[in-house]
Amino acid sequence: MAHKKLSLISTLHYWKLVFRSFLFLAATYIYVADCIKGIPNPLFHLDFPPVLLVAIWWIFIVEMIFRFFPSKLESMGCQKQFKKNYIPTGNEFRHIPNPKAPKHPILIVLASWFALNGVIFGLHFMGIIDEGILILIALAYSVCDMICILFFCPFQEWMMKNKCCGSCRIYNWDFAMMFTPLIFVKNKYTWSLLGIAVLLLITWEAALWLHPERFYENTNQSLSCKNCQEKLCHHKKSLHRFLKEIHLKAD
Repeated sequence: MAHKKLSLISTLHYWKLVFRSFLFLAATYIYVADCIKGIPNPLFHLDFPPVLLVAIWWIFIVEMIFRFFPSKLESMGCQKQFKKNYIPTGNEFRHIPNPKAPKHPILIVLASWFALNGVIFGLHFMGIIDEGILILIALAYSVCDMICILFFCPFQEWMMKNKCCGSCRIYNWDFAMMFTPLIFVKNKYTWSLLGIAVLLLITWEAALWLHPERFYENTNQSLSCKNCQEKLCHHKKSLHRFLKEIHLKAD
């Protein structure tokens, strides 16, 4: 079977996966090294302002700011709220629930996310994990974000049941979800990251409320498979085929 050439968006997402993984591993190394040395506040001792926090802040703040504007370097999944990406199908907007999805998929997503982070915050309040661990969890979330886009997304597969990232209802929730652990990291860099992420989420939800026709394939041709330039779903399909072949061989 012929291999499909990676699209520009796919290539950028692979680079993001590699870079974010490196950032997470580097931060983990610094944290562990600080703990071994007995430094009381791991990750926060590298001068003021902390060097690592400033680097993380610049990397993600720039990426988030670009999300507020139309860009050819971003997936249509997070660009469909813009007027320039709306190509009317001629159909009148009418929300059609996905028959494969649970009755209230958004509530299930929120409940699962609050439950996961509730456990993390509980461990923090009990003094089991510190602020450095919360930063590492946020960086781990950033890696998982790329894994969700390229390979496997539990929200898509188990809760939303959407066909691809282009039709994802919660695409621009990613940064807000990514930086959730930073709520209890009392620092101007972490809180400003979280603040911009929440603002991005609010603008997304406002656009959905004001222009729902831009978010669904039956009213926006930009979201149809034939107009897709990214082909991000090919990675997930290839992985599913590979795992299926492995399972068949094992049987």
